[in-house]
Amino acid sequence: MTVETLRNYVGGRWVDSASLNHLEVTNPATGEVLARVPLSTREEVDSAVRAARAAYPEWRATAPLTRARYFFRLKDLLEERFEDIARTLVREEGKTLDEARGEVRRAIECVEATTGIPSLMMGTCLEDAAKDIDTVAVRQPIGVFAMLAPFNFPAMVPMWFLPFAVACGNTFIIKPSEQVPLCQMKILEAMDEVGFPPGVVNLVHGARDVAEALIEHPGVNGISFVGRSAVARQIYRRAAEFGKRVQALGGAKNFLVVMPDADLGRTVPALITSCFGCAGERCLSGSVILAVGETYDPLQRRVVDAASRLRVGDPLDETVQMGPVISRRHTERVLRYIDQGLQEGAKLLLDGRGVIPAGSSNGYFIGATIFAEVRPEMTIAREEIFGPVIGIIPVRDLEEALGIIRANEYGNTACIFTESGRSAAEFVYRAECSMLGINVGIAAPMAFFPFGGIKGSLFGDLKATGRAAIEFFTDTKVVISRWR
Repeated sequence: MTVETLRNYVGGRWVDSASLNHLEVTNPATGEVLARVPLSTREEVDSAVRAARAAYPEWRATAPLTRARYFFRLKDLLEERFEDIARTLVREEGKTLDEARGEVRRAIECVEATTGIPSLMMGTCLEDAAKDIDTVAVRQPIGVFAMLAPFNFPAMVPMWFLPFAVACGNTFIIKPSEQVPLCQMKILEAMDEVGFPPGVVNLVHGARDVAEALIEHPGVNGISFVGRSAVARQIYRRAAEFGKRVQALGGAKNFLVVMPDADLGRTVPALITSCFGCAGERCLSGSVILAVGETYDPLQRRVVDAASRLRVGDPLDETVQMGPVISRRHTERVLRYIDQGLQEGAKLLLDGRGVIPAGSSNGYFIGATIFAEVRPEMTIAREEIFGPVIGIIPVRDLEEALGIIRANEYGNTACIFTESGRSAAEFVYRAECSMLGINVGIAAPMAFFPFGGIKGSLFGDLKATGRAAIEFFTDTKVVISRWR
């Protein structure tokens, strides 16, 4: 079979890349080559920036209500293509069908949220701020923004940024992950059909060279990024040197606190979904369970029993509960962490190594893996593994659990399971993370709330989605007038 070579989308047209360098996009469950993605040149990045800058003045002057109508139409098209996008996501990224459908739904919700842009962009005013002085603050778009997308949520994460930026009146360039570009191709095809003016939205394929070209380009006003913290820190520093606005969302090490009064019948299924959903490849995945007091022994037995029954295999099979990780290279990374846990003395209660589902000998599969007798200073308790590997740590009380959370370099999310309002309130008040869950394992905000962490999980001041996105993609202009 002929494998398609993907094209860029620049100035309202699909264009072939002139690059002679390509990477293969593969199905992580089977090893099948799905497409070839070009590693675009700096000249092609410059072409996209010039198209975006040329489109900006007219788009910026388009009424917010008119801009919103494009997103009403985009939502309808994405609903029509919902299943096609979800199945594409399964094939290129490895999520199960149920997980992929959930991701596409969240992507559409971001589009839906931006249809309210006439209200979201409203400014403020004060008559008689001083004698004979009136003061008005308005929100205005800024220019051209670019987004560097991760591999793990290729349909949803770009939609944390693109609709908000464009609805605010900016123009946009997206660089999809070179590992999983196909979902974004389908979403851009829908945007092309909606009829966004040429140059308002652009897509350039590539890897690090394209990212660096966007960061350094004087025609780009801001950068959004989601990925590992080490890379987020570099992008934040580098883009700031070029005078750009930056929001760089980094990694996570998420703790799940289980109190002695927790209802284990409801808690354990939530833990399993949190820890092993999406094969652990998400920044909201639980990765360390802090079992408080006497709950440690019964909890670990139940968690191991439930995890051992997870069905691993072809994610297009509706009965499969966990698919592969993204690549051979990432498989090797996760396996190194398992080895590290054993070397540091943790006890392996459930070993997911060597899992080969029937008919999937070329896939990148790791089963649910659970360590007990984990100590907070161990590597597997401190570093982001980004795979289906968790540790269980016994702690004396909530105070000790909060201390472990506070000592970790990340601050993305944490959850508590309890029947005590007092424990929940104390947790919310003191846990040093930005997204918290009470009796839920995945503290995922809806599109109209901000998404992002603190400490080593966020580099920048403003988070994704919600009003934080409106603030990031606009400038507040204050006008002070005397007419009387």
